[in-house]
Amino acid sequence: MTRDGEREIVRAEHVNGGEGYILKEALLKKEELGEHCRMFSLVTVPTGCELGCHEHHGETETYYILRGKGTYNDNGKEMDVKAGDVLFCKDGEGHGIVNTGEYDLVFVALILAGDGVI
Repeated sequence: MTRDGEREIVRAEHVNGGEGYILKEALLKKEELGEHCRMFSLVTVPTGCELGCHEHHGETETYYILRGKGTYNDNGKEMDVKAGDVLFCKDGEGHGIVNTGEYDLVFVALILAGDGVI
């Protein structure tokens, strides 16, 4: 278990070649993630910043947008996203996201080993 306000927030600059920085807050401790979960984090992308395009190999990644809006790059196809949207990147594919709104873009990111099926 982790509690709000007690988790470490890590600032990462130019992630995957993206502009600006992101903030990443692990929602579970490493030992709590289990065998198939590689990451379960709250990610904040400030206005004008981005998480650069990158590929996943041997894993999948899901974003659940909680606040804000942005542009999601799904293998080169761009789409507008907002709170409530869920985005899925398959094993072997690529994605990235940029905050195009006037407020922070906040989402939960989940990386699972393999094809996401446990």
